[in-house]
Amino acid sequence: MADIRANTVLPASRRPVTLHTADGLQLVGELALPVDAPPVATLVLLHPLPTHGGMMDSHLFRKAANRLPALAGLAVLRFNTRGTASPQGRSEGEFGGGETEKYDVAAALDLVEYENLPSPWLVGWSFGTDLAIRYGCDPSVVGAVLLSPPLRFSTDADLAGWAKSGKPLVAVVPELDDYLRPAEAEKRFGVVPQARVIAVPKAKHLFVGFTETVLDAIVDAVVPGTAPLPRTWSAGTEE
Repeated sequence: MADIRANTVLPASRRPVTLHTADGLQLVGELALPVDAPPVATLVLLHPLPTHGGMMDSHLFRKAANRLPALAGLAVLRFNTRGTASPQGRSEGEFGGGETEKYDVAAALDLVEYENLPSPWLVGWSFGTDLAIRYGCDPSVVGAVLLSPPLRFSTDADLAGWAKSGKPLVAVVPELDDYLRPAEAEKRFGVVPQARVIAVPKAKHLFVGFTETVLDAIVDAVVPGTAPLPRTWSAGTEE
């Protein structure tokens, strides 16, 4: 048995995908699927602010794609929003300040439908949480997990839409976050009766050093009872 480390890549069926937006852009993405069985659910990852280095390869999302198909049986779709570049490539268009990115979220959900992937959950991180809250309360979406939600672009009206939907909303909030800390998050998400706030002691906005805690929170929300994830793997890893 080998320990799962930061750069461990577990077995999955991975391939590049192209998302097509309603306003005519092509976005760079990757779909990772379990190798030996159909996925039990689907994660659609919405990355942090691209003007501050956020991208589909930001560390939590890279590790989610590298581990969760094998460890939790999940399909993982990650992509660069418009104008965003990463080692995977650059998506067409320009950063839209959280406005035109509504087409990017819709394009991701279109791809999930086209690929016939089951039970999509949105997983937003920082800026990506605002995209999830504002544009992700779609009939096809089961729920959302929000990592370090700043609630900078989202309004109480957006949250009211989630409240009305009854869809689960899980906010994973660092104790030492730069934008929104657990006590304030409890107040802001109080307008969504079904929302759950998970405080992560000692963590900061980027969750450096807390990958396992965050991935456990994601899979426990999506497939209750599957956390904690294994910390070792028997074979088939790539470093």
